Amino acid sequence: MSDLYLVATPIGNLEDVSLRAIKVLGEVELVLAEDTRRTRVLLDRHGISAVPVSLHAHNEAARISQVLAALDGGWDVALVSDAGTPLISDPGDRLVEAALEAGHRVVPIPGASAPLAALAGSGLPAVPFSFVGFLPRRSGECDRALEALRDRRDTLIFFESPRRIAKTLERLKEAFGERRACVARELTKLHEEFARGTLSELAERFAEGARGECTLVVEGASETAAVLSESELDAAIRARVAAGQSPREISDQLAEFSGLPKREIYARVVALKS
Repeated sequence: MSDLYLVATPIGNLEDVSLRAIKVLGEVELVLAEDTRRTRVLLDRHGISAVPVSLHAHNEAARISQVLAALDGGWDVALVSDAGTPLISDPGDRLVEAALEAGHRVVPIPGASAPLAALAGSGLPAVPFSFVGFLPRRSGECDRALEALRDRRDTLIFFESPRRIAKTLERLKEAFGERRACVARELTKLHEEFARGTLSELAERFAEGARGECTLVVEGASETAAVLSESELDAAIRARVAAGQSPREISDQLAEFSGLPKREIYARVVALKS
């Protein structure tokens, strides 16, 4: 049986590739790449003559039979993504499953990782952490995902596009309340930046968008956050309604210390008033 290597590649700086990765890429019979043009740059930089073959989200299922045939024929195969470690918000999981079921060995070659680099430089607790990847684009699915993450104590790591980063920061503030966060931008590249602050501060800072790829690190839920019971929440709301406060004012205030998202409190205020 042959080996399927999962080779981590640089996330920006081409020097961030391991000696083992270079050795494997130079020895395997087949290199699979998410974007063959980007991988060709890396291979040329290190004098590797292999001709990469594309394997991306849109053709992975169709490629599996071809790759299995190569493995069955005694070829060793390497899979690389555009940047970082294959399968981490990148294609490859179906290929790995198929290779293992066929009895081939799967060998990870570790290296650069945007989530780990962002976490290490964020200034937030590194253990425990959860890697979320990209949030769903559809509003309802995104809301449900954030609701499931709201009470997690671990530091959360997200990927986001530079043009959507401000909207995502605002959405996180609305769902989680105010928390510390870090936007890690252009990691390992010339204009690398770690922007640290609260979700609100960062949303304002990147209101016009950002340049380059972004990894977002967000503080987990506070262990000391006071989660109100339903009766306590209703009593707090009624007291503020009687004082003449608006639903928005009430949701802003109670979200700061209740451990509940603003939208949930706002909906409760409206329900009680009606």
